[in-house]
Amino acid sequence: MYNMLTGVDLAKKEIQVCVAKSNKIVRNMPMTPTAFSNWLATQKPMTVVFEACATSNYWYQCAREYGHDARLISAKLVSNIRQNQKTDKNDAEAVLQASQLSNVNFISGKSKEQQELQSLVRMHQLSVKHKVAYGNQLCSLLLEFNIKLSPTDAGLNSAIQSILEDAENGFSAIFREALHTAWHQYLKSIELVKHYEKSVARASRASEACKNLMKIEGVGPTNAVNLYIALGCCELGVFKKARDAAACIGLTPIQHSSGGKVRLGSIGKNIRNSSLRANLVAGAMSAINQAVKRDSRTKKDEWIKGLVERRGKRCAAVALANKTVRTAFSLLRNGTDYKAELLSA
Repeated sequence: MYNMLTGVDLAKKEIQVCVAKSNKIVRNMPMTPTAFSNWLATQKPMTVVFEACATSNYWYQCAREYGHDARLISAKLVSNIRQNQKTDKNDAEAVLQASQLSNVNFISGKSKEQQELQSLVRMHQLSVKHKVAYGNQLCSLLLEFNIKLSPTDAGLNSAIQSILEDAENGFSAIFREALHTAWHQYLKSIELVKHYEKSVARASRASEACKNLMKIEGVGPTNAVNLYIALGCCELGVFKKARDAAACIGLTPIQHSSGGKVRLGSIGKNIRNSSLRANLVAGAMSAINQAVKRDSRTKKDEWIKGLVERRGKRCAAVALANKTVRTAFSLLRNGTDYKAELLSA
């Protein structure tokens, strides 16, 4: 870190800036976003620490462009450090104090490309939730009339078309019109999901890092983008080891150690990014299903088959997902290309 350290509490209309020099607070003042940007441009290189929140990645990139050492720090850690009541002034001072803790883990910032990729994935996830919600509502409402149907798109289509075409089933014209509108809304949600899937696929093919990650078994466009965002941020030093990255995603046993006795529990499911873990395990299961059907071509195929025989497909899927994260971490850190090790002839 530089001799001058600045803690910043971000907000939409006002930004609180706390500046310290030689471990002594020099100023703690509010600024408008425009004034803060101009202030960063005129200051000598220093360490600027932002609380990780909305717009923090933007200001992180802005500070780095002006030559400063920008860092992001956990909002939960800042909340634990803050003294007295919650005010912008106290928050900025807490950001400053939290950044000076020993062995503090800073959060990796994202580049503009990674922010765009993350936004595409979030749009796709939201469209999937809406599509599922529309389908579940239609099935539940029709079940109230004792109309049982398959939850698949084909089953739902067949039931609704049958209701709309049968003029003697007793449904009123108002209900038929509303059901027709709801069905078209469901169809639009399906089209939206497909559109975002294509967008994510195009974006992943346009990124060299994602293209390389997609060479790994069980990694498709969505998993490649998620791994690139989680592991390949601007400063890859956030995770010192590949095992740390796998543990953060929730693919290693939970520790319950005390008194020098190490106790390992089950694989943790209550993690922050549960969707990434679920997608990785699903991709690993797909790769396992393909590997057990064909003759082994690589050493990883041999390892997968042996693991399936010993522990079953579910345990093998989690183990393969763990290996996928470690492999992706190594590829991104070293800038190497993935190539499966073939079996010797």
